[in-house]
Formats: sequence, structure tokens, C-alpha cells
Amino acid sequence: MADAPPGPDHCAELLLAERERLQRFVTSLARHDPYLVEDIVQETLLRAWQLADRLDWSDLPIRMWLFRVARHLLIDGWRKDRAVPVGIAAEGFPDQAPVADQTAQVLDRRVLVDSLRLLDPIHREAVVHIHLLGRAGPDTARLLGIPGGTLKSRTHYGMQALRRNLADRGVAAHGIAS
Repeated sequence: MADAPPGPDHCAELLLAERERLQRFVTSLARHDPYLVEDIVQETLLRAWQLADRLDWSDLPIRMWLFRVARHLLIDGWRKDRAVPVGIAAEGFPDQAPVADQTAQVLDRRVLVDSLRLLDPIHREAVVHIHLLGRAGPDTARLLGIPGGTLKSRTHYGMQALRRNLADRGVAAHGIAS
């Protein structure tokens, strides 16, 4: 840090004197994209102007500082351009999302719940744990405090009764395992 920073006019003169060299340096790195070069040069000079009171204008050559800032700005831009967006792009959404009619699903659930209520409680408990909650047989047997064979028997007879209940209501039991 310099003890006495140069005045604004002197800083402007020093920065303008480095502009051409800075532009050549950035051009060599920016693949000769004139718009990108101009953006980087302007941003670098702006940062130098904003930090003029904190920069060492006498002992440290300002050109090296300008080159380093310009290089970092270019690298940041490349990283930003290379970043992979997170989530779904706008093209991933249809113009108008189809709205599914859930009436049939609600009716199916209602019929299933009513049919389950008609089961004997020990059979209903076994069917719900195994087929609706998807629990494994040994885990369910342990949870209910019954032997595995008893669980299998209750599940078998519960499913038979459930199929009959659904058939009595005129519902074909397609998804219900035999």
C-alpha cells in the first residue's frame, strides 16, 4: 500500500496508459471475441478505479494487477458458461400440463376401504400390513407377535374374503394378488 495514493487525475492517466496493453492481453486470452474483450477491459479498469485508494501505485506495477484481475474475470466467465443448470429447463415443461381426472381413483379407494372394513380384524390387519403397507412377512409377524405361518394363513384368507367382497360390489379385482 502506498502512503499517499495519487490523485484521481493521475490514476486515470495511469489506467488509460495501460488500456492498450490490457486490451492486447485480454484479446490473446479471449479468443479474439471483441465484445468479450471490451467487457473484460472495462470491468478491470472500473475495479482499478474503484480501488484506487487501496492499490499500491508506486512500488507494485499496476499492469500486473490489471492483468491478474482481467484473467480472473475471464476465468469466472468461463466457469459460469460451463456450469450445468440444476433442475428442469423450461423446455421440459409442456405448454399445458394434462390434469388427470382423479374421480376414478377416489372411487376405487373408497370401494377398497369399504371392502376392507368388512374383513375380520385379524385378516384385515394382515392384508393391510403385507399388501398396502408393503411390509415383509417376517417383519409383520414380529410386529403383530404371531408366527410366520399364522401370518401367511391370515393374509391368504383375508385376500380371499377381500376378492369376494369386491366381486359382490361388481368390481374386478385386477391388481389384487392371488
